[in-house]
Amino acid sequence: MKLSRIPTLLLLAASALTAAKLQIYVANSDDDKITIIDPATDTVSGEIHVSANPHGIVPSPDGKRFYISSESKDVLDVVDRATSKVIKSIPIGLRPNNVAITADGKRVYVCIRGKSWVDIIDTVSLEKVKSVEVGKGPHNVYRTPDGKSMIATSMDGEKLTVIDAKTEKAKFEILPGGVPRPVVIDASPDGTIRRLFVQLSNLHGFVTIDWATRKQSAKIMLPEAPPDAKPLIPATFSHGMAISPDHKTIWVDSMLNNTVNIFNMSDLKQIATVPVGRGPDWMVFTPDGKKCYVSNAGANSVSVIDGATFKELKRIPVGKVPKRIIVSE
Repeated sequence: MKLSRIPTLLLLAASALTAAKLQIYVANSDDDKITIIDPATDTVSGEIHVSANPHGIVPSPDGKRFYISSESKDVLDVVDRATSKVIKSIPIGLRPNNVAITADGKRVYVCIRGKSWVDIIDTVSLEKVKSVEVGKGPHNVYRTPDGKSMIATSMDGEKLTVIDAKTEKAKFEILPGGVPRPVVIDASPDGTIRRLFVQLSNLHGFVTIDWATRKQSAKIMLPEAPPDAKPLIPATFSHGMAISPDHKTIWVDSMLNNTVNIFNMSDLKQIATVPVGRGPDWMVFTPDGKKCYVSNAGANSVSVIDGATFKELKRIPVGKVPKRIIVSE
């Protein structure tokens, strides 16, 4: 009887070990470290020391590396996950912002905010191999769910540029109707894109872009802010969104009200508001959707929100001015 239980116990131990690998990683933009949060306990479990002012962070598909841009040092740090050490700092363009990686893990795209292009880094040679023009002031870049394209936002050009991931050439542009900030991609389970959710400078809300027509299809406003409300970052009224893993809701933050606002995906009607810390910025869900983590850039903390009750569970102190936040195993 005891022998028959051994395989079960081993499976349970292996399962627990796998679950323990899931971590939340927070880029502290006015610091030189990435804070690691254990979602099982909602406590800080470690730090990764990187170049000053980390902006974007993305893991490799095999989970062995992180690629982290340094906005002040103009480098892309390559971090070995096993040791949490920087193994190389790759020189790139002026003021690198957010990053994305191709589905095969062979290329990292970095928005070069001080110029008008994205730099492309080869992950084998760990060298910059190409730059693609996307318009002045590129800020964010995303891989589409089907892995076929990369979408880069140009703040000064007020446009999105869609790049073919295979040819590494721009395919077409989308005009969102203002200065684009964060973008969320709404896609079907097979990766087919239906629409984009885009936050814009000076807009206390977001717009939707129909992917087929490449046109703005709706504008959704957040609850009105007090007349004297000022955002943490000038002209940035709302900066951070995420779609829940069950695809039933979209969560949108307000830097004017210091809240996270939750909308039904079906009709984009608001169903809840959650007060968080000052200057809520990027956010991320655990894969099971049970928790959402929100970086409070003006409070040096991360809010943990229950995905079912829409209640804040905890605020976790992190580094200085936390912004980009991801989940990875």
